[in-house]
Amino acid sequence: QVQLVESGGGLVQPGGSLRLSCAASERIFNINSMGWYRQAPGKQRELVASATSGGSTNYADSVKGRFTISRDNAKNTVYLQMNSLKSEDTAVYYCNVGGGYWIGSRLVGFDSWGQGTQVTVSS
Repeated sequence: QVQLVESGGGLVQPGGSLRLSCAASERIFNINSMGWYRQAPGKQRELVASATSGGSTNYADSVKGRFTISRDNAKNTVYLQMNSLKSEDTAVYYCNVGGGYWIGSRLVGFDSWGQGTQVTVSS
Protein backbone atom coordinates (compact mmCIF):
# COMPACT_ATOMS: atom_id res chain seq x y z
CA GLN A 1 0.00 0.00 0.00
CA VAL A 2 1.15 3.55 -0.69
CA GLN A 3 2.14 5.49 2.40
CA LEU A 4 1.78 9.25 2.48
CA VAL A 5 4.16 11.33 4.59
CA GLU A 6 3.09 14.85 5.43
CA SER A 7 5.31 17.77 6.36
CA GLY A 8 5.27 21.54 6.52
CA GLY A 9 2.98 22.15 9.47
CA GLY A 10 3.92 24.39 12.37
CA LEU A 11 3.19 27.58 14.25
CA VAL A 12 2.56 30.72 12.22
CA GLN A 13 1.21 34.17 13.01
CA PRO A 14 -2.11 35.36 11.58
CA GLY A 15 -1.63 36.57 8.03
CA GLY A 16 1.31 34.25 7.49
CA SER A 17 1.79 31.38 5.04
CA LEU A 18 2.63 27.69 5.13
CA ARG A 19 3.01 25.04 2.47
CA LEU A 20 2.05 21.51 3.38
CA SER A 21 3.57 18.59 1.48
CA CYS A 22 2.28 15.05 1.09
CA ALA A 23 4.87 12.68 -0.37
CA ALA A 24 4.06 9.17 -1.58
CA SER A 25 6.31 6.26 -0.66
CA GLU A 26 5.89 4.49 -3.98
CA ARG A 27 6.28 5.33 -7.64
CA ILE A 28 2.81 6.48 -8.58
CA PHE A 29 1.52 5.87 -12.07
CA ASN A 30 -1.48 8.15 -11.86
CA ILE A 31 -3.46 10.20 -9.36
CA ASN A 32 -7.22 10.04 -9.80
CA SER A 33 -8.09 12.20 -6.84
CA MET A 34 -6.34 14.17 -4.15
CA GLY A 35 -7.58 16.16 -1.24
CA TRP A 36 -6.66 17.95 1.95
CA TYR A 37 -8.83 17.70 5.04
CA ARG A 38 -8.56 19.21 8.48
CA GLN A 39 -9.86 18.49 11.93
CA ALA A 40 -9.95 21.02 14.73
CA PRO A 41 -10.38 19.98 18.39
CA GLY A 42 -13.96 19.00 19.09
CA LYS A 43 -14.98 19.27 15.44
CA GLN A 44 -15.54 16.83 12.62
CA ARG A 45 -13.00 16.36 9.86
CA GLU A 46 -13.82 18.64 6.94
CA LEU A 47 -12.72 18.84 3.33
CA VAL A 48 -10.49 21.85 2.68
CA ALA A 49 -9.47 21.35 -0.95
CA SER A 50 -9.66 18.66 -3.59
CA ALA A 51 -8.63 18.10 -7.19
CA THR A 52 -9.37 15.52 -9.86
CA SER A 53 -7.15 14.01 -12.52
CA GLY A 54 -8.85 16.29 -15.03
CA GLY A 55 -7.59 19.34 -13.22
CA SER A 56 -10.80 20.58 -11.64
CA THR A 57 -10.46 21.87 -8.10
CA ASN A 58 -12.83 22.45 -5.23
CA TYR A 59 -12.32 24.52 -2.10
CA ALA A 60 -14.22 25.03 1.10
CA ASP A 61 -15.79 28.48 1.18
CA SER A 62 -13.72 29.37 4.23
CA VAL A 63 -10.42 28.96 2.33
CA LYS A 64 -11.29 30.09 -1.19
CA GLY A 65 -8.80 32.60 -2.51
CA ARG A 66 -6.31 31.76 0.26
CA PHE A 67 -5.44 28.07 -0.24
CA THR A 68 -4.21 26.30 -3.37
CA ILE A 69 -3.93 22.56 -3.97
CA SER A 70 -1.33 21.33 -6.45
CA ARG A 71 0.91 18.38 -7.24
CA ASP A 72 4.33 17.56 -8.64
CA ASN A 73 4.10 14.29 -10.57
CA ALA A 74 7.87 13.92 -10.83
CA LYS A 75 8.19 14.07 -7.04
CA ASN A 76 5.05 12.03 -6.29
CA THR A 77 4.02 14.89 -4.01
CA VAL A 78 0.83 16.83 -3.38
CA TYR A 79 0.88 20.31 -1.86
CA LEU A 80 -1.41 22.72 -0.06
CA GLN A 81 -0.27 26.32 -0.18
CA MET A 82 -1.94 28.30 2.60
CA ASN A 83 -1.80 32.08 2.60
CA SER A 84 -3.39 34.75 4.78
CA LEU A 85 -3.81 32.25 7.57
CA LYS A 86 -6.35 32.88 10.30
CA SER A 87 -6.71 31.53 13.80
CA GLU A 88 -9.69 29.48 12.67
CA ASP A 89 -7.41 27.58 10.28
CA THR A 90 -5.80 25.93 13.30
CA ALA A 91 -6.24 22.17 12.96
CA VAL A 92 -4.57 18.90 12.10
CA TYR A 93 -4.35 18.65 8.33
CA TYR A 94 -4.56 15.33 6.48
CA CYS A 95 -3.92 14.51 2.83
CA ASN A 96 -5.79 11.84 0.93
CA VAL A 97 -4.66 10.51 -2.44
CA GLY A 98 -6.17 7.87 -4.69
CA GLY A 99 -4.77 6.42 -7.88
CA GLY A 100 -2.56 3.64 -9.20
CA TYR A 101 1.00 2.55 -8.55
CA TRP A 102 3.35 -0.12 -9.81
CA ILE A 103 4.17 -3.36 -8.00
CA GLY A 104 6.63 -4.85 -10.42
CA SER A 105 4.77 -4.89 -13.71
CA ARG A 106 1.35 -4.86 -12.09
CA LEU A 107 -0.65 -1.66 -11.75
CA VAL A 108 -2.50 -1.59 -8.41
CA GLY A 109 -5.08 0.88 -7.14
CA PHE A 110 -4.69 2.67 -3.81
CA ASP A 111 -6.47 5.16 -1.58
CA SER A 112 -4.25 6.39 1.24
CA TRP A 113 -4.24 8.93 4.05
CA GLY A 114 -1.36 10.84 5.54
CA GLN A 115 -0.60 10.77 9.25
CA GLY A 116 -1.63 14.37 9.79
CA THR A 117 0.35 17.53 10.46
CA GLN A 118 -0.50 20.21 13.01
CA VAL A 119 -1.07 23.77 11.85
CA THR A 120 -1.39 26.39 14.57
CA VAL A 121 -2.16 30.00 13.74
CA SER A 122 -1.57 32.24 16.71
CA SER A 123 0.12 35.46 17.68
